[in-house]
Amino acid sequence: MNFSGKIDMASPAGEQPTLESQLAAALQAAEGGGFELGSLISLAERLAGAARLNDVATLYQRWLNHTVSPLRHIALFNLAVVLGQLERLPEAEATYRKSIEAKPDFIQGWFNLGTVLERQGRGEHALVIWQSMLDHPLVGPNLNRDMYLLVVNSMGRLQEERRQFAAAEEKLAASLKADPAQPKVIQHWFHLRQKQCKWPALQPIDGLTVGEVLKATSPLAMLSASGDPGLQLATAVRFVNERVNLRVPLLKPERGYGHARLRIGFLSSDFCMHAVSFLTVELFELLDRQEFELYGYCWSRDDGSELRGRVVRAFDHFNHIHALDDAAAAQLIRSHEIDVLIDLQGLTSGARPNILAYRPAPVQMTYLGFPGTSGHPCIDYVIADRFLIPEEEKPFYTEAPLYLPNVFQSSDRRRPVAPLPDRAACGLPESGFIYCSFNNNYKFTPEVFDCWMRILSRVPGSWLWLLADNEWSQASMIERAGQCGIDPSRLIFAPRVAPPLYLARYTAAELFLDAYPFNAGTTANDALWMGLPVLTLSGRTFASRMAGSLLTALEMPELITYSLAEYEERAVSLATDEAGYKALRQRLSGARQTSPLFDMPRFVRDFAQAVKSVAKPV
Repeated sequence: MNFSGKIDMASPAGEQPTLESQLAAALQAAEGGGFELGSLISLAERLAGAARLNDVATLYQRWLNHTVSPLRHIALFNLAVVLGQLERLPEAEATYRKSIEAKPDFIQGWFNLGTVLERQGRGEHALVIWQSMLDHPLVGPNLNRDMYLLVVNSMGRLQEERRQFAAAEEKLAASLKADPAQPKVIQHWFHLRQKQCKWPALQPIDGLTVGEVLKATSPLAMLSASGDPGLQLATAVRFVNERVNLRVPLLKPERGYGHARLRIGFLSSDFCMHAVSFLTVELFELLDRQEFELYGYCWSRDDGSELRGRVVRAFDHFNHIHALDDAAAAQLIRSHEIDVLIDLQGLTSGARPNILAYRPAPVQMTYLGFPGTSGHPCIDYVIADRFLIPEEEKPFYTEAPLYLPNVFQSSDRRRPVAPLPDRAACGLPESGFIYCSFNNNYKFTPEVFDCWMRILSRVPGSWLWLLADNEWSQASMIERAGQCGIDPSRLIFAPRVAPPLYLARYTAAELFLDAYPFNAGTTANDALWMGLPVLTLSGRTFASRMAGSLLTALEMPELITYSLAEYEERAVSLATDEAGYKALRQRLSGARQTSPLFDMPRFVRDFAQAVKSVAKPV
């Protein structure tokens, strides 16, 4: 062995040295201080390929303890990467800092220091590190451009996660100015504008036309960006083509399994305090166990809520798959011989559509999670009703509608409600008609908001009660109200509260004004459950017909409108016709007790019959 950086790997009888012998020789050479960095990195890569990360870390540490080199920062950086892979995050952080001390302008070290800080839950510190790279500057649009894009995109992503929407939008706009050809960045930038009610949300940006922004829009953002079912279909199909690997082996059997009890699997990252669980928990509880065996496949956080507890208890088998990759999760589902797999996620945040690409079940469906077509060729059915997806709109779905006879949406009759508050407790004025809309603010469009302002102007003394979603959307709506000639004090913003308090709050309002083209879903169900009329505007898309579906089940078609002008007139007449409004509330009170909407035993029977009708025969 010599110490020129080369390791003498000679073995008896010309045998090739084993990885073990190479490591032993390298450790000995490193102690001599003459082992060259290139050989170190080459051996470390082979060890990593053999999943021997602890040995990689030992090798780098031995080298660093005995070697003086102007390239020391590279070895420190590589060691930090390995320590991060081993989840030894505090050590990784300290090692990245040493790599920066060895070379203060080492941009990769600065960036990775930010990432390991974020992984430790110190997001604000990560943002400070990355911002320092821009301020010094170490990176910029014309300085280490690729790293600049990585820094500003990472900042924008993390700021969006931390609900720092304005700062996130600013960073992503800077990224697009430097390189407009970033579809994923475009879709986040556009959705951030929707979240802030920065109208028009859809607008050109340096180097990008409105059409190019629209083309990159995510399926979720498109639900409120356009009421065109063809555009929503094209967006979903593009998303699947870009993000889903359809060239994987299919796992499903050609025929059914013939189980005495049909095995239904439900896929979701929302088995927690989430709208999907609010709607489905009683469905899981009531499905007849003589006919069905329920499997849950969960990658959601355990928030410790009673709702999650109810969901978990409602399944016969509850499987945590967050640690499994998509292929392994699909194999697990196949091993359980699931007859019908129902995806509750769709194309929403946290979705894992690649699991479905393996076709681990002979029949696969989408339900509730995403109010539109999935565009996924491996999903056979979308659970719907005939108001939700009329015959003439079926061509805009890649799935076949699986029609329930009364209503598509499940409900929960056990949702807890706090003591009912009076107006004062809600921060509302004692007199005047209270309109409300507790939808997420990204669903709001300037056309509908301007309509709301016209309604307020036509109904003296009326008020609009909205969700205080974020400070930027609130400021945008206040400004827009002033531009429409409405005193901004007539907009009242309600903070987010726990679900029982939120439900009780509905009894202080008099009419729920729905959003369009992305209707209220769970929110409309909640309002109607609490006896609050919902006025909706129905279009051609799934998302724009959700509230209409619920009202159809309640046999209250007078609350469904089909144009903005009709919507405005109905909202004004309900506030100004006291006798008519009182009669409407009485009808709603009765319908809650007798209609299919909240008749869960009937709904569960309908659901069960529909699922059985399409299960694969033996």
